[in-house]
Amino acid sequence: MTGRMPRTIAMTVLAAALAWAQPRGASAQGDGPAFDCSKATGTIEKLICGDPALAALDRTLDGVYKAALAKAKDDMPRVLRAEQRGWVKGRDECWKAKDAQNVMYLTESWTAASPRACVEGQYQLRITELQVKYQLVPSRTPVFFSCNNNPANEIVATFFETEPAAARFERGDSTVIGWQVRTASGAKYEGQNVSFWNKGNEATVTWLGETLKCQAR
Repeated sequence: MTGRMPRTIAMTVLAAALAWAQPRGASAQGDGPAFDCSKATGTIEKLICGDPALAALDRTLDGVYKAALAKAKDDMPRVLRAEQRGWVKGRDECWKAKDAQNVMYLTESWTAASPRACVEGQYQLRITELQVKYQLVPSRTPVFFSCNNNPANEIVATFFETEPAAARFERGDSTVIGWQVRTASGAKYEGQNVSFWNKGNEATVTWLGETLKCQAR
């Protein structure tokens, strides 16, 4: 279940069936993106080349992606390349955001339904997704939660030092990455078909439609 963006915050589920045909070239400009702007095609690549903040996010993602590839084992490099090309395809469709009426983002700064806001959101979510999935940044000690008064019904939550804040949730053989969203109290994370709302030692969890009341052990 990892490698996908959360439906609950209305980000497009990333296609994982495509692989990068060729690595992207380095930018000739030190403050540009990781790809060569002289070969930029399409609205979104040109937008990134003309926006220093988006270009910086592209360089950051390039470094994080390469670090993830270095840690990937067995067939994961192939899968990771496939996921990344799927992500690029989704990013390049952000031009459609200008006509979107139901686009929701993780922070208030992303609420505008605009191509730039969409691109920024895509980059930040992908960077944190890779950082969490491949453990590229520090994390806190995992917290074990027993759910519905059954010690065998366990969720393990690991919180990472990412921006935006993200966490990994494990239940049985399933692992989901969640991103922190605004809430009136406690800390709430949303992931693919998973919601985790933590208040002190207690957590209310929705996992694939099942509601769980959990207590930290």
